[in-house]
Amino acid sequence: MKKTISAIVTYMAILALCVTIIFGISRTVTTKVSDNEAVPTALAAGSMPSSTESNIYLLARIISAEARGETYTGQVAVGSVILNRIKHPSFPDTLSGVIYQGGAFTAIVDGQFNEPISDSAYNAARDALNGWDPSGGAIYYYNPAKTSNAFMHSRPIITTIGSHRFCS
Repeated sequence: MKKTISAIVTYMAILALCVTIIFGISRTVTTKVSDNEAVPTALAAGSMPSSTESNIYLLARIISAEARGETYTGQVAVGSVILNRIKHPSFPDTLSGVIYQGGAFTAIVDGQFNEPISDSAYNAARDALNGWDPSGGAIYYYNPAKTSNAFMHSRPIITTIGSHRFCS
């Protein structure tokens, strides 16, 4: 029995390491096996950030950059995707972690993130932080006219709002 538990512990540790390498996630939940051993059993996810001024500002900044020219509902949906990622174990568990995750948002790379923030983006950030999710729980979105990324085009579409497709 002790060898079996030891083998399981080793396997779970390797699995957790693989998840960390592949997805860049190092948050795991463990189950205690004995006084000296714990087995990684699940990935932990973040919780919804509060509606502090700094969170509203940061979320509004990325909404303004990523959803400029979209309808108000589309802006809220973009904010919701960012918040949905915080709760999903495949993404960083903080607002800033999701927004600044390498390669996640073109607006960070091309400088649009530093443009002035629209008033509607502030309101959209508040609505998203207060729980309105017109994306239907999406964790990805893209504009099919602006991306040829095969991964994005392969995602199951939940809804389309304006120019963006929102996906699981």
